[in-house]
Amino acid sequence: MYKRRWPSGEGLAIAQAKDKYFSQFVTKTSFNGLAESLMVAIHEETHMWDLDPSRTSWDVYVSAWINSSRKAMKVPIHGGFARREILPLITDNLTKSMDDIYLRDQQQGSYKIQGVIAELNAGLMGLPAASVVAEFIQGIGASNARDIVATNIRYLQLYLRVAKAKYPDYWAKIKGQPELREFVLVEFLRAAYWLDQSEPYAAKLGSADVAKIVAKNYAPENVAIIEEFTGAKVNTGTSRNCTV
Repeated sequence: MYKRRWPSGEGLAIAQAKDKYFSQFVTKTSFNGLAESLMVAIHEETHMWDLDPSRTSWDVYVSAWINSSRKAMKVPIHGGFARREILPLITDNLTKSMDDIYLRDQQQGSYKIQGVIAELNAGLMGLPAASVVAEFIQGIGASNARDIVATNIRYLQLYLRVAKAKYPDYWAKIKGQPELREFVLVEFLRAAYWLDQSEPYAAKLGSADVAKIVAKNYAPENVAIIEEFTGAKVNTGTSRNCTV
């Protein structure tokens, strides 16, 4: 089914088929149960592929599975600062459940840009993993797939804003890294694409807050930081997965 609907998912599943943990992520008792479990399975196996020590060195460079024919390989990230530092810029409760895990938790909150990128890319694989089989999903196992993507785009935007405002030396380093600038743009556009594609199944794959989070992500100050960092002009109209 993935071969027909989403070859990149098939490619990742084949690449990770021998991972000893893969079978723990999937439900095998029914096809509908399998469909529901694939969001978590592909999300976690994306982590396994991306964070393999042969591809990623924590806080030094990252790799990411984008699709079956394109990967971001060993993109320099130059360390960074603890991602919890973006918390003062979050003045609502739209992402509170994830904020509590990824920003307020002592260990998770200490992760730097590596953590932001890792969760975002896994989310950008988990969402299509569920979207392309969404008509078979009957439970809640994939019910935060859209929230994960929208929230981690928010984290990335806020991280870049804090970098520019508080860490000018770091900002200059990452802004001078063309591979990272391109990767950030690709991830931003992928998020727009898959949030749009999954919209028909929004009630199954996300909370009612997703639209509000996305609206925050397209606030002028958050679009501006993406454009300044990447050098691209993003589309804020009906074709958000494209540049202008």
